[in-house]
Amino acid sequence: MHRLHLHLLSDSTGETLENIAKAALAQYDDVETVRHFWPMVRTEAHLDRICQEIAQNPGLVIFTLVNPVTRAALEKRCRALGLPTVAPLDPVNDALSALLGQTAKARPGRQHVLDAAYFARVDAIQFTIAHDDGIAWEEWEEADIVLAGVSRSSKTPTSIYLANRGFKTANIPIVVESPPPDLLYRLKNPLVVGLTTSADRLIQVRRNRLLSLNQAPETDYVDQDAVVREIAFARRMFADNGWPVIDVTRRSIEETAAAVIGLVNERRGKPTVEAE
Repeated sequence: MHRLHLHLLSDSTGETLENIAKAALAQYDDVETVRHFWPMVRTEAHLDRICQEIAQNPGLVIFTLVNPVTRAALEKRCRALGLPTVAPLDPVNDALSALLGQTAKARPGRQHVLDAAYFARVDAIQFTIAHDDGIAWEEWEEADIVLAGVSRSSKTPTSIYLANRGFKTANIPIVVESPPPDLLYRLKNPLVVGLTTSADRLIQVRRNRLLSLNQAPETDYVDQDAVVREIAFARRMFADNGWPVIDVTRRSIEETAAAVIGLVNERRGKPTVEAE
């Protein structure tokens, strides 16, 4: 087991930096990572305090600092300590500058500006929370996406992820004994997507859920034959209505959401384009 101190310095929220570090660390096994997260680093006084901590816990320093003075100060101090530094956005900015013929604007957190897209995401999140698990189905026509699937097929977390990408998302559980509202079959604006999974995986997830609630782990909810019939019922519904289907058995929430967004863009006849 390797132990690594990882120092993440950002002059904004640090969300981008955290995602980069998470993606890179996922490629390595047997690494115990101690993360030191430093957001909103915009003054040398703040940097002084951080560098004291870095000196006490030496390791890899990854940063997204756009202010040249703060950045130069960090690099100088890390060189003095003999520590490696990485600025992961530099190659991207260099390539963009060359292609666009522009110099990058040294504006911390510019991607978080409160523009129309930001408020659209907030609106999407509010809509999605208010339309979880079949709630307020009368307003589904206002949605961009409606996810349908049996219980515990990742509908809610996928909906929330899509909302954070700006898509108003509703979801509805498919229950054999309780047919969904007839409106589901007459929707025009939203894309209805069916989520399915393997019976074994679904039983495992449901059993863990029951245990977490201190409920009996052996009911029809996790019975093999009952679950197989339930999944088959949902898949027939998807096929009868011509809805696209995504198997979430081996997909993460992010991968499922990416597949859904791909279907939405395909329906709209356009590639995935995001404006910042």
